[in-house]
Amino acid sequence: MAKIISLVNQKGGVGKTTTSINLAAALGKEGKKTLLIDLDPQGNASSGLGLNANDFKNDVYDVVTGTCEITTAIIKTKFKNLSVLPATINLAGVDVEFVKKMLEDNNFRQNEQLRNALENIKTSYDYIIIDCQPSLGISTMNALVASDSVIIPVQCEYFALEGITQLLNSIILVQTNMNPELRIEGVLLTMLDGRTNIGLEIIEEVRKCFKSKVFNTIIPRLVRLVEAPSHGKPISDYDPTSRATLAYQNLAKEVISRNGN
Repeated sequence: MAKIISLVNQKGGVGKTTTSINLAAALGKEGKKTLLIDLDPQGNASSGLGLNANDFKNDVYDVVTGTCEITTAIIKTKFKNLSVLPATINLAGVDVEFVKKMLEDNNFRQNEQLRNALENIKTSYDYIIIDCQPSLGISTMNALVASDSVIIPVQCEYFALEGITQLLNSIILVQTNMNPELRIEGVLLTMLDGRTNIGLEIIEEVRKCFKSKVFNTIIPRLVRLVEAPSHGKPISDYDPTSRATLAYQNLAKEVISRNGN
């Protein structure tokens, strides 16, 4: 049975999509059959694995709106044990589509559509990683309702904890009303520039706030890590000797260790 983990932070530019791609790829290399779900209309997780809209007929929008079965939309990538459910700009229209469905059907539950779709494939994967858009809208709520846990990426820069309270309140809301099993998998420190004191100060501040929930692994700020998505590859394939490759390998091992599998 798959462990479903969402990468969530409504603040943009924290390394969420980068982590989604590279954690999923690293889990695959650890022998775990992994599905990456792109739940951002920008489709960066999809393009970061070398896909573009011309490569597929169906996407996650079609799945959550009931146009196609999830197995039809999933694409097996060339990377070890890694498949992807891609996204396109169509996903930006899901809010309007769901409002329409609620008007037509009083029993329609807009925040449960992704969870319903995943029921049929949970036994086919070890991990399902969901890359959420930088907002707390309907798509992200679908991810939280569908997930077992969340990873919160926090960049090692000024205002790192900005908006975290709102995110934590949303998680509590979902736990209380829709998904009582949801928990915080961990807080991941990203974009560390070891040459600056502020990075070290942020690490201390985040660890003071979240204690054991903070992953030991810290993701460095590296040019090669930024370059990799433009080549349609995770960092482990783009630059196997990069410090970022080692960091994501270590993160995958931490995730596996925390889940006992």
